[in-house]
Amino acid sequence: MDASDPTQLSASCVQLLGLLSAEQLAEASVLILFNKIDLPCYMSTEEMKSLIRLPDIIACAKQNITTAEISAREGTGLAGVLAWLQATHRAND
Repeated sequence: MDASDPTQLSASCVQLLGLLSAEQLAEASVLILFNKIDLPCYMSTEEMKSLIRLPDIIACAKQNITTAEISAREGTGLAGVLAWLQATHRAND
């Protein structure tokens, strides 16, 4: 999700809900990336979680949902994303 563009947050949430409701993804692990935290106008993760009602989504979802703040441009948080991918892949083997 683009942390610097609040106008796109609702569209991102709709896409997330669509993915979470897909039967084929019922057992998938989900990592939500809050990107562009390097920009001066970004919303905090707590603001975005609140706006999309993420605690409610997590409570109702079948999937295990994790979040991470990242800056793809600066590389901030990408090591954590890689660690999550490796741990999730090992758990699914």
